[in-house]
Amino acid sequence: MAPTLTDVAKSANVALSTASRAFSDPGRLGPQTLRKVLTAAQELGYEPPVVRGPTQPAEAPSAGSDDGGTATVAVIVPDIANPVFGAFVKAAQGEGWHRRRTVVLADTDLSPDREREVIAHLRERADGLIVCSPRLEADQVLDLCGRTPAVLVNRETSGADCVIADAAHGLRQAAEYLAALGHRRIAYVQGMQRSWSNAHRVELIRAEAERTGLELELLGWQAETADGGTAAAASVMASRASAVITHNDLVAFGVISGARALGLSVPEDLSVIGVDDIPFAEVSQPSLTSISVPMARAGAVSLEMLGQVMAGERQTPRTLRLPTQLIVRASTGPAGPAATRTTPKEDLA
Repeated sequence: MAPTLTDVAKSANVALSTASRAFSDPGRLGPQTLRKVLTAAQELGYEPPVVRGPTQPAEAPSAGSDDGGTATVAVIVPDIANPVFGAFVKAAQGEGWHRRRTVVLADTDLSPDREREVIAHLRERADGLIVCSPRLEADQVLDLCGRTPAVLVNRETSGADCVIADAAHGLRQAAEYLAALGHRRIAYVQGMQRSWSNAHRVELIRAEAERTGLELELLGWQAETADGGTAAAASVMASRASAVITHNDLVAFGVISGARALGLSVPEDLSVIGVDDIPFAEVSQPSLTSISVPMARAGAVSLEMLGQVMAGERQTPRTLRLPTQLIVRASTGPAGPAATRTTPKEDLA
């Protein structure tokens, strides 16, 4: 059987789209990558098909494409029902349309086992993978991706391109804002245990609480949903915090609902800050103060970065950090008189 372009790609350890470009548009490849593909083709005895002339434009690359319109990119997210991931996917789809790439979507339902199966399945069928907020460790994700080019979003590693929605600036603003409002004791409701974003935010909020002189009560892991927030409301109340920051906006909505059921008013008795600034944050009652996370931008730029890797334009992985911003709304307000003092340690026993 005559060798195929797929055989060449595997032999050269490049994506199928990169191998295709070596024969259809070699000027887009770096010299080293082009040399690898051509050497592999020569060793295998591969003969590229005859390129059709201008009278047969159906075979020509589509306008705006850097891969001849042949590349398929798989976007893997943990929970498409969460609006923040919906914004990410929509932006990636838009960027894919502009670049004439086929973008397929997989939802892992926040399950590391399903995530493992999905990546293993799609790596053989896609030219590139974008794995957003994975529940697996970064090295596990990259091992599963194998030779298929990948970009990780909200999971940091030196072994691949990464896009990070960096919560540092937003959490710094949130801590300073709460301190200025007179709050002295705050709580943080965590997301799921396997969430890299959660661990990253815990580290940041600890540092910011110490820097601004706030006492911090770190509460347990919760489902990253409104139900998870409702379940955490009693712990928030028991913490005696006058303000709470939650892992995401959905958890914040649940905390507000649960706090009301326990007889608290927001923000009079409890100020609440979410993370993500999803569209519902502005229209909720009260409107939710939230840290805006640029996930739409992350969706577009991750697909752009993946295209560069697939084209062999860069060999050294890079990490892009996108800043966050506090958006103040009605769910936060001044601390009540009892909250302006630091709670004695003996009271917390």
